Amino acid sequence: MNHQIVPLKAGLYFVATPIGTARDITLRALDILASADVIAAEDTRSLRRLLEIHGVPLGQRPLLAYHDHSGAGTRGKLLDYLSQGKSVAYASEAGTPLIADPGYHLSRDASEAGYLVTSAPGPSAIITALSLAGLPTDAFFFAGFMPNAKNARKTGIEAVKDVPGTLVFYESPRRLVEMLKDAAHVLGGNRQAVVCRELTKKFEEVQRGTLLELVDIFHERTIKGEIVVLIDRAGANESSEDDVETALRKALETMTVRDASEVVAQAFGVNKRKIYSMALSMKD
Repeated sequence: MNHQIVPLKAGLYFVATPIGTARDITLRALDILASADVIAAEDTRSLRRLLEIHGVPLGQRPLLAYHDHSGAGTRGKLLDYLSQGKSVAYASEAGTPLIADPGYHLSRDASEAGYLVTSAPGPSAIITALSLAGLPTDAFFFAGFMPNAKNARKTGIEAVKDVPGTLVFYESPRRLVEMLKDAAHVLGGNRQAVVCRELTKKFEEVQRGTLLELVDIFHERTIKGEIVVLIDRAGANESSEDDVETALRKALETMTVRDASEVVAQAFGVNKRKIYSMALSMKD
């Protein structure tokens, strides 16, 4: 397949790459990878394979490894290319650069130096998992990977337990069950949650249930692959209608019906229209 060679302005182009299925890449991402003067990648072997699959020739263009261990040295080389008026494409190994992947310091330094920084959006495990989980998506918080140590992990979960949105974590297969146990301890075993594994790949799996039910599902299994854990917001299953009504009456003392409804709906994770109707009844 021949991909369009497009004239690129000098600048840094972040390119999202597939989290699994190679065909999930966008046409614009392929055009940028075909056209950039310089390509950098978190994993150069993975990117070479992706280019081969889609028939994008690398030719004599530089291909640099930029990851957590290459650090300032490679970043300096990429900034030098930008100073020469080159276009630089950067791709993380899977998904969107900077989202639990390298690229932050490169983006910051290039922006501060006055170079164009732009993105070719595409696959993201976070968004894919949210679309499959069946949990509220009006607000969510991405917490990344929790710490390895048990006490530190519990502290990390404790810090986000009252966030008024769906919690999203990345987790490794070997730590999944312990993470679910710690989440159940901190958040309550009846909190609804979802484990998404190997998204867009051959063995894609989505398991739904309470935190304790998910511990039972996974505790005797050999688990492999990339994992996203999603946990329902605080209060979504734990607050009574009396709690919601009390909070709404309090909010209406100082807020308009619209504002009070929005605040209470978000805080308790309930339908905004239902709260708005309740607020109108109270006002009447």
